[in-house]
Amino acid sequence: RVLFRSKARQRCTSLNLIHYTLGKFEMNTWLKKMMVALLALGIGQAAWADDVPNLKKIVQRAEAGEADVQVILGSMYLRGIGVRQSDQEAVRWYRKAAEQGQAEAQYNLCMMYYVGQGVNQDHEQAMEWCRSSADKGYLSAQNNLGMMYRVLENHVEAMKWFQKAAEKGSVNAQKNLGSMYEQGQGVRQNYEEAARWYRKAAEQGDAAAQFILGVMYANGRGVRQSDQEAERWYRKAAEQGLATAQYHLGVMYANGRGVRQNYEEAAQWYRKAAEQGDVDAQNNLGALYDEGQGVRQDSAEAVRWYRKAAERGYVVAQNNLGVAYSEGQGVRQDYAEALRWYRKAAEDGFSPAQHNLGEMYYEGKGVHQNYTEALQWYLKAAEGGFSPAQNRLGEMYEEGQGVPKNRKVAKEWHKKACDNGFQDGCDAYRKLNNEGH
Repeated sequence: RVLFRSKARQRCTSLNLIHYTLGKFEMNTWLKKMMVALLALGIGQAAWADDVPNLKKIVQRAEAGEADVQVILGSMYLRGIGVRQSDQEAVRWYRKAAEQGQAEAQYNLCMMYYVGQGVNQDHEQAMEWCRSSADKGYLSAQNNLGMMYRVLENHVEAMKWFQKAAEKGSVNAQKNLGSMYEQGQGVRQNYEEAARWYRKAAEQGDAAAQFILGVMYANGRGVRQSDQEAERWYRKAAEQGLATAQYHLGVMYANGRGVRQNYEEAAQWYRKAAEQGDVDAQNNLGALYDEGQGVRQDSAEAVRWYRKAAERGYVVAQNNLGVAYSEGQGVRQDYAEALRWYRKAAEDGFSPAQHNLGEMYYEGKGVHQNYTEALQWYLKAAEGGFSPAQNRLGEMYEEGQGVPKNRKVAKEWHKKACDNGFQDGCDAYRKLNNEGH
């Protein structure tokens, strides 16, 4: 059985639904406004400590109807800065400012309604407040209003709002606009336009956009294919700590694409991503330990990394962990454990694991030998294009193992295996052919 190392996966084109997490307001926006307002009050940085006189001044100005100060007080309640944290109080002060037409307050109130924090969740109210804010040119509101329309599959309206915010420099809107062009939602699919908008966000330092642009260069989609450019953009994102970019950069080093092949560098980047929980990187780091590439060979360490990914449902690592238990590499040999991990991956449709599970039944390891059961798992793997399983099916039809002998069917399976590059299949096919079958 062969250890299967995962390849660079295809990127999922969907971005985060709403580029905003309530409770994580953009500090630069509201904190800067808080500073300006507080300095105007002659208070300074001490205001967000437990300074009762200063807090009283803020409350007095807010109660006097100053919308910008009301927003600040709402954010203080939301974050529990200088006051007892209260989502309801945050909503109350945001509403006072929003009803005066303050755009940031309208946006914040929109998001409180959208996620149901401090108020009952109400998407219609959320859209109304975001639209009020967006109409005033508030970029975050324009982007999130676009996302709300995208959820409703009104892609034309989503495009309109993304475009408005993207043209004014909103990084999230630029990414979303790129995604719309890439997927052909609300506009004719256009990879060149997608790349153009991703580039704008990437050049502003956004790690996700940098990674996406790297993928586009790697695949030659919307840009001239260039492994060197792919590596450059992956590196920019990887150096900012984006795990999936770190993993892809590791793949570039492991395969010598865009850079000189260097397993030590591959291991370093896989480790960075693996420690952040990237299952592809965990599996690939395990494979490097298994093979002693870029690191000292250590089967136990390989198993440790395979297990991390396998326990999170990653089928490639589940298969590899099964191999380790089957062969007694890095763990005590345990056919029952091998079967358990093969079965998990096999039932999720992973062809190599289906083949390996078939092998256990074929050889009677951890189970009673059962050619009929073996045949069923080989067939699943073979239909997935896995050439060793195709060749094994050919052998079973030749020998009549679990099926009636049928040299014609055997020859067909050997040919499939041969066509998929499996040399044993080619040899068996030629043998049957020479025998006149």
